Amino acid sequence: MKTFTLPGTDIVVPNVVLGLMRIADRSDDEIRTLVGAGRDAGITMIDHADIYGGAMHVCERRYAEALRLTPADRAEVVIQTKCGIVPPDGFDFSYEHIVESVNGSLDALGTDYIDILLLHRPDALVEPEEVARAFDELESAGKVRAFGVSNQTPGQIALLRKFVRQPIVANQLQLSITHSTIVAQGVAANMQGEDQSIDRDGGIVDYCRLHDITIQAWSPFQAGFFTGVFLGSPEYPELNAVIDRLAGKYDVPAIAIATAWITRHPARMQVVLGTTSPDRVTGAAQGSEIPLTRAEWYELFRAAGHIVP
Repeated sequence: MKTFTLPGTDIVVPNVVLGLMRIADRSDDEIRTLVGAGRDAGITMIDHADIYGGAMHVCERRYAEALRLTPADRAEVVIQTKCGIVPPDGFDFSYEHIVESVNGSLDALGTDYIDILLLHRPDALVEPEEVARAFDELESAGKVRAFGVSNQTPGQIALLRKFVRQPIVANQLQLSITHSTIVAQGVAANMQGEDQSIDRDGGIVDYCRLHDITIQAWSPFQAGFFTGVFLGSPEYPELNAVIDRLAGKYDVPAIAIATAWITRHPARMQVVLGTTSPDRVTGAAQGSEIPLTRAEWYELFRAAGHIVP
């Protein structure tokens, strides 16, 4: 498993992360088996959010109940969680909500600190001074070590950075071979009449690279926005043919090639898994260090339907 130090921190992280948004109805044994499969594959980072599980802090609490981490165990895992979504009302990045949510996460997770806290999607009513106040308090109290965002544009991040003292260390964005507008737009830039050339995100990949913000790819195997996976899908015969051929070449399951397409990018991205299948976790983790060539990377990109001028 490839690891690196998260820029702006002293936190060492793997480039494949285990997301636990779907464990609410899993037994303790199932959760332990899932997390254990990740650990055996070198995945030492866990991704949570306060809303995962259908009610506040459900999945965080199920993780803690199942794992019952000792202090020594806790020191060996990087725990990330998110706050800011308030269903069904919308979003809340107020000082009060951020602090309240973190305290709830700490209680649910049974820990004294969160390694990384992300603001979950953008809040149109954000007052960055309040975010800065919350971050300062949480950091000074030792409750949060590092801070980031999710699904945010360069302008939204720049607004936060004007007021927040701490570095924004991560931006969690949806990315897969087929759902890759954040990468594909730059390839087709300046091509009139092509949908791929439309800039929908303000150049977020380049912005993150310029400012040492690690991109965390969520839904790395989804064809679109929760429209089903592309792996094995009859809707993507050409792509799956290429994936299967490369899987044979590298002697790994197909899911490892889908992982490797993301980890091969020089932005040094992390892949956030959402599966509850231990076998799929093990298989995906094998993509951490597969050295796809440039030709192979672009072949996958083209087979997914993107323009390579």
